[in-house]
Amino acid sequence: MAHVSAAERRPQLIKAAIDLMTREGVAAGSTRAIAAELGVAQATVHYTFGTKEDLYRAVMEQLTEDLVAQVEQTAPTDASFEETIVTLAEALWDTVLQQPASHQLLTELTMFALRTPRLREALHSHYSGISAVTAKLISDAAERTGHQLAQPAETIARFFLAGFDGLTMQHLSLPDEEAERVCLQALVSAVVAMA
Repeated sequence: MAHVSAAERRPQLIKAAIDLMTREGVAAGSTRAIAAELGVAQATVHYTFGTKEDLYRAVMEQLTEDLVAQVEQTAPTDASFEETIVTLAEALWDTVLQQPASHQLLTELTMFALRTPRLREALHSHYSGISAVTAKLISDAAERTGHQLAQPAETIARFFLAGFDGLTMQHLSLPDEEAERVCLQALVSAVVAMA
C-alpha cells in the first residue's frame, strides 16, 4: 500500500470525522470510529493530529471556514448598508436551512468544548474568529456605503451572532420556517437600528 503523507491525510480525516459525527453525533467520534470511517489504522489519526481534541479543533475550523466562505461569496458590492446586512443575514440563514447537520455538529462541538479543557482555547478561537469575520463584514459594508456606525462593529457583530445562535437553536429544536423568517427580519432590523 502506498504511503500517504500527513498533509494529504489531514483533509481526508477531517472529512471522515465530519461525515461520522454529522450522522451519529460527537459522542460517536472516537479516533477508532473516525479511522474506520476512512478505512485507515487508528494510529493514522494520532500520527496526523496527535490527539482527538486536535482533530475536533480541525473539524470546528473546517466547518466554520466552509460556512464563512459561503456567506462571504454573497457580499454585495453595490447595495446600501441595510441591503448588505439583509443579504448577508439571509445567506447565513440559508446555510442553516440547507445544512442543518453542520450547524448541529458545531453546536454539539461547542458544548463538548465547554467541558473539555484542551478544547477551550479552540472554542475561544472559533468564536473570536466568527466575531472578527462578522465585524469585518459590517465594517466593510459601512465603509463602502459611507454609513457611520453608531456602535463599534465588534459590538454589533456580537449582538447579531447572539440572536442568530438563538434562531439556529430554535430551528434545530423546533423548526417553524415562517416564524423563523419573521424573527430573522426582526433581528436584522435590530442590528441595522443598532448600527
